[in-house]
Amino acid sequence: MARKVLIADDSSSIRVMLRRVLIDAGYEVADVADGSLAVGEAEQFCPELVITDLNMPNMDGVELIKALRSKASFRFIPILVLSTEGQQEKIQLGRAAGATGWLIKPFQPEKLLAVIRKILPDRI
Repeated sequence: MARKVLIADDSSSIRVMLRRVLIDAGYEVADVADGSLAVGEAEQFCPELVITDLNMPNMDGVELIKALRSKASFRFIPILVLSTEGQQEKIQLGRAAGATGWLIKPFQPEKLLAVIRKILPDRI
């Protein structure tokens, strides 16, 4: 059974690239364009990993992380931030909200998959 990954990013091109990389690696993927949609999708899809952008309309990545962490079923699932933002203060905000890791865009597929395999070591 494929592991489930939820992508939240307002860039359709990033969602398409992430989807392709993850599906090719054997993951089942759902994607949405903002954080508020991600909360509802997470409840329906039950992902084992969430990958979120930082800057999105309606609900940004930090607010999404806080919203997911406030729910018992998502308190411990890994959440990666994939963003163009690399400033320490932004990273600290993400970590304080509960982010598991932070990757900078543009991403390298091999590096992304290596991080996922580290976070989900008994997985694909």
